[in-house]
Amino acid sequence: MTRRLCRAIRLATPIAGSLARGHAFHRGAGGVILIPRPSVEKQMADFVRHWNEIFAAKDDPQLGWYEADVGQTLRLLDRVPPQAGATIFLPGAGTSLLVDELLGRGARLVLNDISDAALQKLGRRIGACTPAPVWLHHDIAQPLPPGLPVCDIWIDRAVLHFLLDESAIETYFRNLRSLLRPGGHVLLAEFAAHGAPRCAGLDVHRYTVEEMAQRLGPEFELVWTEDYTFINPAADPRPYVYALFRRAE
Repeated sequence: MTRRLCRAIRLATPIAGSLARGHAFHRGAGGVILIPRPSVEKQMADFVRHWNEIFAAKDDPQLGWYEADVGQTLRLLDRVPPQAGATIFLPGAGTSLLVDELLGRGARLVLNDISDAALQKLGRRIGACTPAPVWLHHDIAQPLPPGLPVCDIWIDRAVLHFLLDESAIETYFRNLRSLLRPGGHVLLAEFAAHGAPRCAGLDVHRYTVEEMAQRLGPEFELVWTEDYTFINPAADPRPYVYALFRRAE
């Protein structure tokens, strides 16, 4: 498990510099945190405030999407090659316990969220890890900064469905295709077409596996899909569609 891999220590003197044009970075207690350009920060501001307020107001088990057991995602990941040494991109990582499980499997993680409060909270929990995650405070509906590692697996649980604007959705999928290597896998888990129309006070775009496949494009093959009803902490059922895709070599 993660606790064997993560040492609860602070790294030595923070390093400041430029990882990529327009993006400052510093090394914190778990890896590299990329800081968005001011123009991107302005676009992110309202969403950052919304999500930061949620993460600040509630303990993790009170969050509407909180999973004490991330077995549903892990069962689908068991259908892809072993994760030891694999680079996995987690958009909307939040404070998910999936992070701990993937670290325990020896994965190299890129942890993205629009909420810096969530990333800081997660960083305090997992401590300094080997291998160190890359921490990315960024709106996934905006073009990704250069310099990120190519990933073997992209895992999205309940992030994509918050994107409503067509240009934002298109940018999300461009980001995915730009980072995922040929032969890599994508796991999407979003509110199903017959699921709830809102989450966390926001409207959502509900998905079918057919729409997921269409948006990914013809180079992605469906490996497995299933409907899954998540029971949230308020004991309300939330129908999801889970779909695992593989990109052609």
